Amino acid sequence: MKLTDIDYWEEILVTITRNKTRSILTAFGIFWGIFMLVTLIGGGNGLQQMMSRNFAGFATNSCFIVSQETTEPYKGFRKGRRWDLENRDVEILKNNIPQIEYITPNLFRWGATVVRGDQKGTFVARGSYPSYDKIEKQTMMYGRFINDVDISEQRKVCTIGTRIYETLFKKGENPCGEYIRVDGIYYQVVGVCSGVSNIQIGGSSEEMVNVPFSTMQQAYNMGKTVHIICMTARHGVAITSLEPKIQELIKNNHLISPTDPQAVLVLNMEEMFKMVDSLFTGIRMLVWLVGLGTLMAGAIGVSNIMMVTVRERTVEIGIRRAIGARPREIMGQILSESMVLTSIAGLLGISFSVLILQVAEVGVTASGTVAHFQVSFWTAVGMALLLLSLGLIAGLAPAYRAMSIKPIDAMRDE
Repeated sequence: MKLTDIDYWEEILVTITRNKTRSILTAFGIFWGIFMLVTLIGGGNGLQQMMSRNFAGFATNSCFIVSQETTEPYKGFRKGRRWDLENRDVEILKNNIPQIEYITPNLFRWGATVVRGDQKGTFVARGSYPSYDKIEKQTMMYGRFINDVDISEQRKVCTIGTRIYETLFKKGENPCGEYIRVDGIYYQVVGVCSGVSNIQIGGSSEEMVNVPFSTMQQAYNMGKTVHIICMTARHGVAITSLEPKIQELIKNNHLISPTDPQAVLVLNMEEMFKMVDSLFTGIRMLVWLVGLGTLMAGAIGVSNIMMVTVRERTVEIGIRRAIGARPREIMGQILSESMVLTSIAGLLGISFSVLILQVAEVGVTASGTVAHFQVSFWTAVGMALLLLSLGLIAGLAPAYRAMSIKPIDAMRDE
């Protein structure tokens, strides 16, 4: 029989619809399996995008150093000693670890009162260097970020976050060149930063007043104190490999026991990113395991129903063999029926899954989060090929059973 023969396809349709309830229940296994697989893959992609956006604009190969109380006595100092990071720590790290690409100290003043005219709010003031932009990307809505001239001349300039801009200025107003008062000190606004990352180091970027590090250190009489040291490693160097050297240099500079596990806290962003990647790798493996398992169960159901169909058509197949039908034609007929049943059920499952994912994407987008809960084109093509393969495999045993039927056996069965 030729694939272009209308009677050939009509016979397949008649065979499938002969027992509608049985065919529907059998097809449901394939439908549900492919629906689950596509939905879980698309949902996993959307969740991963949502999670990745929390880290958007943040250097993955970075770390942050914070001082904590000592937990061991050392060289005459008691346990529980408080100490502070200093400007000298930055120079020591920069000069002794050439694998460091960018390093910048940060100062913070939490609960700073920010005033412009009759508008005011409580936010966070941060003293930083221009290189901080290489660690946490600062997207500028207006103006510029802190630059090297601001640092060297200790200028009283600042950038403000979008939340501060909305509080102090009218919508659409350009704040660059205007003055705001931060804890009684006037600063000229040179830019507005829009945060792209949900990671908060000292506070949200949207609620941060950034001033030159040198200006803040002098204006608030902080001496040489540093609250956090931020750094990134050069390309190809894992920040994790630098952590022991970082700990050693800082402990030596502040007379801290080399075995003290808590005095120097290193927040390693590389490990956090790896943890998230490992989490989604495990989720993807689980998705494929569950989806393929369900599909295989559906394929077994199709194979069983085709075996029953072959048994019911023993006489029909025997008569065909008697009037000259070749074994491969009989085999092709059974395989075609299996593949058609599997394909129809599977394509319906894919279509329904895409619809559900689209509804989920619209709902998430309406809440202000951009994420695509869909599978790629090539994934869909792969699913279609998988369906054909499963239909072929499911029909092999029934097809061989049909092909082995002899006319004389069919007559005896009758």
